[in-house]
Amino acid sequence: MKNNRYIDKIFIVVMLLFFICLTGLLFHSIKKALPDEINIIANGEQQFDFGLPVNGFIKSAVEVSEIGESNIPSNQIKIDMHKPFTLKSGNGGSFVMACKLFGLINLKNVKIDVVDKEYVIPCGMPIGIYIQTDGVLVIGTSVVNAMDGMNYEPSYKLVKSGDYIVGVNGTKINNKNELISLINQDGANSIVLNIRRSGELIDVKIEPVQTTPDEYKLGVWVRDNTQGIGTLTFIDKDAEFGALGHGINDVDTSTLMELKSGSLYHTNIVSIIKGEKGVPGELTGTIDYDKKNILGEINRNTTEGIFGISEKILSQYDKDRSMMEVGLKQDVKVGPAHIRCNVEGEIKDYDVEIIEVNTGENNVNKGIVLKVTDERLLNVTGGIVQGMSGSPILQNNKIIGAVTHVFIQDSTKGFGIFIENMLQSKNVE
Repeated sequence: MKNNRYIDKIFIVVMLLFFICLTGLLFHSIKKALPDEINIIANGEQQFDFGLPVNGFIKSAVEVSEIGESNIPSNQIKIDMHKPFTLKSGNGGSFVMACKLFGLINLKNVKIDVVDKEYVIPCGMPIGIYIQTDGVLVIGTSVVNAMDGMNYEPSYKLVKSGDYIVGVNGTKINNKNELISLINQDGANSIVLNIRRSGELIDVKIEPVQTTPDEYKLGVWVRDNTQGIGTLTFIDKDAEFGALGHGINDVDTSTLMELKSGSLYHTNIVSIIKGEKGVPGELTGTIDYDKKNILGEINRNTTEGIFGISEKILSQYDKDRSMMEVGLKQDVKVGPAHIRCNVEGEIKDYDVEIIEVNTGENNVNKGIVLKVTDERLLNVTGGIVQGMSGSPILQNNKIIGAVTHVFIQDSTKGFGIFIENMLQSKNVE
């Protein structure tokens, strides 16, 4: 009997822990499914269908209705987010919606902004990209073979992968050639590297190692630029462009590269490696880095894409005929859509199917899941390949996003970023 009671107690404890874990998982998943911010068009109605056991409370003069019922203006509006609902906005303003699980447990506050309609030109043209880092990026450290025949690692645990070397002994440097020159200039003397680490400036003292009569090394692998091919997503009436839909990360450190300057160039696609299961395909192109081939200047590298200015690209379009309305997150629906890109010598629209839409937090550039259904594109590329990042996604005569990633195990599928996220990142001062 005592053993049975002991087993019963253990069972109760286990079940209680299971219930607590399940509740915590439910809380986290529902919170993650809620967006941090909702934009609604001024003087318009926007429909939402989150299907979550959550009540939202808005302290504002916004009008709200369940589908099929009349609008109910109120100073304290309660929304049942388990059912479809509509938000009707006035001229402008910002509001906060307090979201509570089952109407009781605080989840998060969602900001609601009333915004004007936006229009941009969806592009889809291939571009060559060159950027120079703000400082010299540290890839890692290594062993140095010295003139005395011994091996040393002078920078071990002193500099870190992802650091940016911005100076030597207080002298500013712009590239790795200047870094090497200053190291050799000081010879065997200790040097102080001026480093930017996670936005903070620090000084690190290092003893160089002599490897030849005229050469000294720190045992640091560095990089000061990168280049590649991508796709231009949009350009607006002020000649501001956005491309890629994701940031340019260093291939070795996987960190977002801190930009000093950059340029867009004309590029010609010369070959296409088709995507296969487990092996991503790729667009291969040529870039002539002559100044006459520069299309525009890149001024920002962000997790939502690269941004800059190009009067030359804008001049190629008839603005009145090429502008397209920007679709908000709630406009994106599961169903047919198109992506715009150049894989056959000219810019074309290809059929895709949007199979999933995730508007919740942390979906920075993977909020849209799509599948290529166009036989033309499948025959040419096998689906989505590297170099197509930034291809505009169009649905219901609106630009709603851009292609960002391919599924490695299925090249017909990929992720896309909401165009709303790209534009918000572009507009950040």
